[in-house]
Amino acid sequence: MKFNTKVIHGGQHHDPSTGAVMPPVYQTSTFVQTSPGQPINPDYEYSRAANPTRTALENALASIENGTRGLAFSSGLAATDCVLRSFKAGDEIIAMDDLYGGTYRMFTRIYKDSGIKFHFVDMNNLEKFKSLINENTKLVWVETPTNPLMKLADIQEVAKITKENKILFAVDNTFATPYLQKPLDLGADIVMHSATKYLGGHSDVIAGALIVKDEALGEQLHFQQFATGATLGPMDSFLVLRGIKTLHLRVERHCENGGKVVEFLNNHPKVKTVYYPGLPSHPYHEIAKKQMSGYGGMVSFTFVSGKKEDAIDFLEKLKVFTLAESLGGVESLANHPALMTHASIPEDKRKEIGITDDLVRLSVGIEDATDLIEDLKQALA
Repeated sequence: MKFNTKVIHGGQHHDPSTGAVMPPVYQTSTFVQTSPGQPINPDYEYSRAANPTRTALENALASIENGTRGLAFSSGLAATDCVLRSFKAGDEIIAMDDLYGGTYRMFTRIYKDSGIKFHFVDMNNLEKFKSLINENTKLVWVETPTNPLMKLADIQEVAKITKENKILFAVDNTFATPYLQKPLDLGADIVMHSATKYLGGHSDVIAGALIVKDEALGEQLHFQQFATGATLGPMDSFLVLRGIKTLHLRVERHCENGGKVVEFLNNHPKVKTVYYPGLPSHPYHEIAKKQMSGYGGMVSFTFVSGKKEDAIDFLEKLKVFTLAESLGGVESLANHPALMTHASIPEDKRKEIGITDDLVRLSVGIEDATDLIEDLKQALA
């Protein structure tokens, strides 16, 4: 199947008992057994282990990422946490230097205390990256594009190195979505999504996902999910599955509107730097052209003045864009990373990687692009 068909039909089946086109919401915690240890359906005993609505979503996730196993979690951070539970004290993890604030917080304030050593590095400096690898290195964690500076990593090149050294390689594909980028096809072992964002697409659910190609790894991660309990409920599974069915249409419009917003911002006298992988001036534009089929709807920018006050004034004046955390919904959102999504990263670390106090991040929605640009124009005036 082509992608546009997969999002609707991939891994999906009509309900066998009623013929329902959409999987029902199986709002149940447990399933009847005819004799001890003999459930009517061997796949379902207790909903923490498996639920038919969640299974439908997980099959769709595996299909759109070209994986063998999908797992749905209560949040993107729960999905990340499940991966990290595979490691123990003394193990080392190499991560991209520009990460979502919640991921950085988990790595440095939760798992660092358990004895796992973390290295943060610019993944485009492959020699520096390779110099950090040793016999204790167990995982490489990459976001591409990153949140909020839109840095990229060459997935194929990183995958070559991890395979040579027999290290697991995980990619956070939240910003690109499987419509624009397929990390498993490029050599990654694990794909993570904050399904709250583009997969759900309507700002009405918190969810996470993992997708893998190796069946044994999928079984291991499922056991860790089952044993620790961070599963996605049936109603939330239904909402994400419904969102996936329009993913291709929404992301096309996100890309279209994103490009128009970038063109406006890039020519505005008050805007200093626009961070967007579709710009030829973007330092990793060639990587984006190589591994992405489009450039998405996430845009960040700074002000010529460099003043935090100008960023806040701009954000307070927006009328169509909504000032709120999160991203990837049908509505356009605006965010101040230093005060909002990345506030948990120490100030000196933010400055080191380029998250300045005048940086604004936009999640460009699917409204009429003219209205979005007019809103930006009046807020910048």
